[in-house]
Amino acid sequence: MKHSGKASLAALRLIGLAAAAVLVLLLVAFLAKWAAFFILTYLTWALAALWGIFAVFTFCFFRDPDPLVPAGPNLVISPAHGKVDVVDTTTEPDYLGSECQRISIFLSVLDVHVQCAPLTGRVAFYKYTTGQFLSALKTESAQFNENLLIGLETAEPRGEKIGVRLIAGLIARRIVPWLKENDIVQRGERISLIQFGSRVEVYLPRRAKIKVEPGDRVVGGQTVIAAFD
Repeated sequence: MKHSGKASLAALRLIGLAAAAVLVLLLVAFLAKWAAFFILTYLTWALAALWGIFAVFTFCFFRDPDPLVPAGPNLVISPAHGKVDVVDTTTEPDYLGSECQRISIFLSVLDVHVQCAPLTGRVAFYKYTTGQFLSALKTESAQFNENLLIGLETAEPRGEKIGVRLIAGLIARRIVPWLKENDIVQRGERISLIQFGSRVEVYLPRRAKIKVEPGDRVVGGQTVIAAFD
């Protein structure tokens, strides 16, 4: 008769597809079993070693040594550990409001990333700006990257304006400040943390005498970078 046996063929097709699905599931389970066995047998120690390396690196990165804060009047110390790569004249319109001297410090992932107050004074200005995450190797990152500008009104000498800009980088995407507007800070006091490679800029009045030059290594809370005579 016409179409005789087609229903049986359809049933056989479904049975065959079900059998194929069962075989695929068994194959996947078998491969998963062997993958798990391989990971547990051969990769456990490798993964543990990688985690250990990461833990050591992280503890090293977040190290926070006590600075040897220099004594003496009218000194400006480096707020950051790193390498001075720019000493020039620029305009900082938000806080200083005029032409000023700039010292820019690059922090690699190997440097300490805790920042210190460059002098004793009051936090008179505090501005967080969102932005990009260009490599901190580029000095233009100060203009375009996410950053925090801290304006200090100095106690010694009284009434001077100093700006400190904390700049996030390609890897460093979080600035963690430990101060707020109107706080009083002491020279060398810890003020912030930038997580992974970044940049810090210091803005100084024209009359400040710069004590560093490009290529110098500076220690946060310790190296004298400028002075008011």
